[in-house]
Amino acid sequence: MTETTSNETITRIAVFEYRGSGEKKIEGIRQFGHSIILHPIINIEEALPEFIDQPEEFLDDDFQADLVLCFIRHPDLIDHLASLCQKKNIPMIASGCKTQEEAITPFTCCGLGKLKGLGHYGEQFGLPEFEVRLENEQIQEVIVKRGASCGATWDAIGKIIGLSPEEAYPTLAREVQYLCVADPSSFDPISGKSSLHYAGHVHIAALKKALVE
Repeated sequence: MTETTSNETITRIAVFEYRGSGEKKIEGIRQFGHSIILHPIINIEEALPEFIDQPEEFLDDDFQADLVLCFIRHPDLIDHLASLCQKKNIPMIASGCKTQEEAITPFTCCGLGKLKGLGHYGEQFGLPEFEVRLENEQIQEVIVKRGASCGATWDAIGKIIGLSPEEAYPTLAREVQYLCVADPSSFDPISGKSSLHYAGHVHIAALKKALVE
């Protein structure tokens, strides 16, 4: 159901969150994204039991979108939403959710690879990509081509202007980690890094790649 307005394609995203859990990501997408509409935004406020036998009481299936972002952490609701999305043929991203096989589950929002079918969201958000202008061994300009949906990539990048690459790597990682909203207790089983360290690592890797290119 991708929309086209004034010759521009629009990606419509349905957001599901629990007590504002997706607030920072919503803010980042609105500030740094383009050609994206976030609608509907479903925020569950009531307290949830440990086990939910009838998840349909909390999640209405009356939604349409090109993509679903899930910021709910209750496993019964995640599974139900993933099932709904599969029936509707809508891709669902649930960052940090290790157990859901029917959804796209990058370790962090800045760990999303470039996948087909994610519209403008997939083009603009995920593993960071930069264009860098270097003069006299100092970083003079950085253009963010792709970054974290929480906005940390864009908010942190100003801190490395005027620095040498060697100074910029730890500075960028540190600033991103300050801003990262991922669960710091979560660890990537492959790299052994926490979500905060992982976020810093992918930003350093992106900056190194941009400087080589």
